[in-house]
Amino acid sequence: MIRFALNPTQDITVEDLRVALFNHILSKQLNEELLIRVDDADKKKTIENKDKEIIDILNLFSIDYSKVVYQSENIKYHTQMAMKLLLDKKAFNCFCSDEALEKDKQIAQKENQPYSYSGFCESISDETKFNCNAPFVVRVKKPKKNLSFTDILHNDLEYKPSDVDSCIILDHDKSPTLNYASAVDDMLYDISLIIKKQNQLIETSQQIRIRNLLGYEKEIKHIHLPLLDNIDHENLSVSKLIEQGYLPVAIANYLISLCYETPKKIFSLEEAIQWFDISKISQDRPIFDIQELNLINKEYLKNIDDMRLSKILKFADNDIGTLAKIYLDECSTTKELKEKIDTIFKKKERLDSFEKECLMIKECLKDAPFIDIFDDLQKYITSKTNLTDEKLDKPLKFILTGSLTGPDASQIYPLIKNYLGEIIQ
Repeated sequence: MIRFALNPTQDITVEDLRVALFNHILSKQLNEELLIRVDDADKKKTIENKDKEIIDILNLFSIDYSKVVYQSENIKYHTQMAMKLLLDKKAFNCFCSDEALEKDKQIAQKENQPYSYSGFCESISDETKFNCNAPFVVRVKKPKKNLSFTDILHNDLEYKPSDVDSCIILDHDKSPTLNYASAVDDMLYDISLIIKKQNQLIETSQQIRIRNLLGYEKEIKHIHLPLLDNIDHENLSVSKLIEQGYLPVAIANYLISLCYETPKKIFSLEEAIQWFDISKISQDRPIFDIQELNLINKEYLKNIDDMRLSKILKFADNDIGTLAKIYLDECSTTKELKEKIDTIFKKKERLDSFEKECLMIKECLKDAPFIDIFDDLQKYITSKTNLTDEKLDKPLKFILTGSLTGPDASQIYPLIKNYLGEIIQ
């Protein structure tokens, strides 16, 4: 079983989606089920319906999973195992105040040392604990020797006891911490492979420590992906990319190709399953380049079915899909294409220096018969208004397209002639 942990406290980011895509690919390659786990144990931080929103996005990217489980459903097991660790003297009650812990952190920072819990409460007697009414958390004991594990990308890794630390497993309200709950859930669901981001390596060592203390002997394989560079670290959300008009297939294509030498630039998720080898991912931080994503997205838009593109743009007409593709020389996303199409259909207010000519052409076209060919349209307008050259060309292009730049009106007209009455309003 492979799992992807979904965070319902925020939007899914491009880095999260990259992890989800690799989970999907490996589940297919290894012929193992993919489990989606919603990490909702902390109800105070969980955003209502955020899990459904993220699952909808995963579906949009064709990520295939067997079931969705909720971390909150396992809280009784988290609590039972924490009690076992306490009874076995592998965990302890910590009464240290937030102020005292913050003071220790500041001292470590001044000494330019990583913070590690002092162990003050570990040696408190049971009698003292019994008579203490102060709020407490539960911590596991710090390991006495280095903790090591193997990562498929990073090979053998080793962490000192101070790195692993006496991590908290139950908070003051006795709710499980995310890291502890994750360690237990991976046992409960018999997870065999975990893909994470590189900044979660310490968390992984702590989770292994927790499972070791619980006597869990199965070795779980780990892969920690290098973080993306050059992204908005408010974290660029996937939903924002989709709102901006990037196609899911293009986003997936780009994220898979980052720090991986793909056999071709444009490929499907199904194709990637055939040749992708996660062990060959570069350990260098890949640069997230929005211009490169633009190029890939544009390639998909060039090849998309005209009717499908039309429907994305809120029409149902092959001609509108064909029309949109004319603008791909200057546009890269469906949002930009939609703006171009909307400009054609919106009311044209005025064109400086050609107000009179615009009015004449509009009045002429209101009474015009259906004209199939653009040259014939120009001839008809000239015959009714005597407008020629610049006095005809500029205002006519403005009326038809809403702009004096971009493709020629002769390219646009054959694709909008059926909408002429609506366009000239």
